Amino acid sequence: MSESVKIVEVGPRDGLQNERGEVPTAVKVELIERLADAGLPVVEATAFVSPKWVPQMADHAEVLQRIRRKPGVSYPVLTPNLQGFEAARAAGATEVAVFGAASEAFSRKNINCSIAESLERFHPIVMQSRKHGLKVRGYVSCVLGCPYQGEVKPAEVAAVAGALFDMGCYEISLGDTIGVGTPGRTRAMLEACARRIPLGKLAGHYHDTYGQALANIYASLEMGVTTFDASVAGLGGCPYAAGASGNVATEDVVYLLNGMGIETGVDLERLVEIGQWICAILKRESSSKASRALAAKRRH
Repeated sequence: MSESVKIVEVGPRDGLQNERGEVPTAVKVELIERLADAGLPVVEATAFVSPKWVPQMADHAEVLQRIRRKPGVSYPVLTPNLQGFEAARAAGATEVAVFGAASEAFSRKNINCSIAESLERFHPIVMQSRKHGLKVRGYVSCVLGCPYQGEVKPAEVAAVAGALFDMGCYEISLGDTIGVGTPGRTRAMLEACARRIPLGKLAGHYHDTYGQALANIYASLEMGVTTFDASVAGLGGCPYAAGASGNVATEDVVYLLNGMGIETGVDLERLVEIGQWICAILKRESSSKASRALAAKRRH
């Protein structure tokens, strides 16, 4: 296993976009800054999507322009189309992300087009990013199962991930969107992807719907994956499973890695405080077991 792991913090985007009540721009900005100050090397800031579809991200340009950028930290933003990319570039983005799916049914339901059509849409974004010196990260959703078609074959995941990599994405994040994956299926999926893409260019993005996210991260570590997406306090529910938790909590991932002697550069105590702070604002409980345990320990 690697001696160090990079954690990509997705709470401010993937986490907050599922919140029903409007989160003030100032809170989003403070959350991003505090996460960077806690040692997270990548903090996904916002999404340049239509406010009609994702009202929570309507202040994307203001968020990106207002954050105090810490040297050495990346602040990627989601750009599903060229219009979103141009708006992100105008707001000062230095890294963007495109979002595909390994499931044909999910692609049609989620972004109203086939997988092939979605990849065609990403070509001009990647071309323009290269022209202007921006990095592009690729996301693949439903890598271990789909809410509409059920099983997704490893070869289908590898085909989409490979297309994004060949296109010019420097890293491919493999998302278990509905959190149904188990370690065995995770290994099979990663083995298929590793035949197309170097393992060092892959990232794990595991949802905790069935409580399997940490087990899937451990299986991925054994395979040689060294980058994982996580969300502070486990922000972000799963819209395809009523009442289910979504993203794996960053605190739980850091606690696991600390216990294995794997370096992340993240201050766990500060991270717990940030999770408690944002949950108090959102009037919700933290989904992080490590955070709840450490906070309770501190009170006694």
